Amino acid sequence: MMDAKGFNEIFTPGVLKKLFPEDRSDQFFDALYGDATEGSYDICLEFKNHRENRLEFDLCLTQRPGQCISCSLTYGLPEVFSRHPVININGLVQKVEGLLDGGARCVDWQLGATREITDEIHVVPLVIILGH
Repeated sequence: MMDAKGFNEIFTPGVLKKLFPEDRSDQFFDALYGDATEGSYDICLEFKNHRENRLEFDLCLTQRPGQCISCSLTYGLPEVFSRHPVININGLVQKVEGLLDGGARCVDWQLGATREITDEIHVVPLVIILGH
């Protein structure tokens, strides 16, 4: 299996934007509320770390101007994100596996509890379990 440096070379900011495009936030809020402008945050994917058989990412929620992220019940998001077809965690994990080019398989994933980093930034951890 690759080392942490190898994973950092794979999961560059550009690749992460392709895995989780910027317009996915608007698609999510359009599906949820019928209007993308009702969304209080933008969602992006960040690669955090590789430990043993785990890849650690964050779904980073950044408050939109004039909105209130704390008012939007982000603590229920792991359950919503795990099943929502626009967020599509299963598809995201399949794309991550494709980038590993046979070096490892993604055998499972889990979303952790929402963490408040600041009043304007919350994160939902995504852990992908690797196997052979």
